[in-house]
Amino acid sequence: MTPDNAKAALRDQTIELPSWAFGNSGTRFKVFGQPGVPRDPYEKLADAAQVHRYTGIAPRVSLHIPWDLVEDFTDLSRHAADLGVTIGMINSNVFQDDEYMLGSLCNPDAGVRRKAIDHHLRCIDVMRATGSKDLKVWLADGLNYPGQDSIRGRQDRLAEGLAEIYAGLDEDQHMVLEYKFFEPAFYATDVPDWGTSLLHCMALGDRADVVLDTGHHAPGTNIEFIVAQLLRQGRLGAFDFNSRFYADDDLMVGAADPFQLFRIMHEIVSAGALAPDSGVNFMLDQCHNIEPKIPGQIRSVMNVQEATAKALLVDADALAAAQQAGDVLGANAVLMDAYNTDTRPLLAELREEQGLDPNPMAAFAASGYAEKIAAERVGGAQAGWGA
Repeated sequence: MTPDNAKAALRDQTIELPSWAFGNSGTRFKVFGQPGVPRDPYEKLADAAQVHRYTGIAPRVSLHIPWDLVEDFTDLSRHAADLGVTIGMINSNVFQDDEYMLGSLCNPDAGVRRKAIDHHLRCIDVMRATGSKDLKVWLADGLNYPGQDSIRGRQDRLAEGLAEIYAGLDEDQHMVLEYKFFEPAFYATDVPDWGTSLLHCMALGDRADVVLDTGHHAPGTNIEFIVAQLLRQGRLGAFDFNSRFYADDDLMVGAADPFQLFRIMHEIVSAGALAPDSGVNFMLDQCHNIEPKIPGQIRSVMNVQEATAKALLVDADALAAAQQAGDVLGANAVLMDAYNTDTRPLLAELREEQGLDPNPMAAFAASGYAEKIAAERVGGAQAGWGA
């Protein structure tokens, strides 16, 4: 693909931001507060809008319920529109209440399962109020000890709960089911992998797909293989982009293994899934524990852009010819040539053509916004618990 064609494709790329990335967060040992963090969902949207202002490709913001509960979601949507962004995916939370110690949708207690289902139905109400079309389900359900519960019985309960939630969706609404191979359940997780998620989604119907979090895999997992398989089946509903060194570290995307991000985006580009009508939602899911929140999100968006640009510059014809000829080194060289291309000048040129500053990080730093919110905001809460 030529640089001009690559720029045309990049103009259509969008990345959804997580509201929770803008609040205080930390490790199991310490939450490090930062000046100017948002005190409510309105301020989270204002910070997210800054990322879109300087990158031009982050027009949607995911909400997390109940972390982002407000009295009037219609008003919150109007606020988002005034800022130049929209409400994106609605994320449920059935892992923080005491009742969920033994699970939510898979819990052996029917009353707890009822509570979890009803929470998701309320999330669907939030979708209606905000205009969101996507519900994301991630469950911390699982077992720590053999014999603690019936593995098969929990899958049956999961299927029943998901079916009721799916039935509560409107015809134009969609569900994505996330998976995570361990933590907090260390013996058996109820949705541990893409295959389990896919099986449940296929049983639900055409409006249920898999969401792939790039940090939710065992070391050495070939994530681009999973991407290719889900794309083949038309069942890749969304990405949660982040990086990990060990497990679910939720570090900035592209920080740990930028080559892996490039390989993933190569599969996306090869399948034509970068197009806005592909049905694949590209999102960030990160916690900025020690770095500034807004610059951390800007840098993450830029990392995805750079990997995407490299993937777009792969010489598809030369790659196909080398593959067909069995030229192992030649095929690998085609990929490496694209990966080793410095795409930053191309992206700077694209931003200038769009009326943006070619350096989003520097432009935000010079804007004075960080100093302004540090002076104006007092008492920001931790992202998640109490946020």
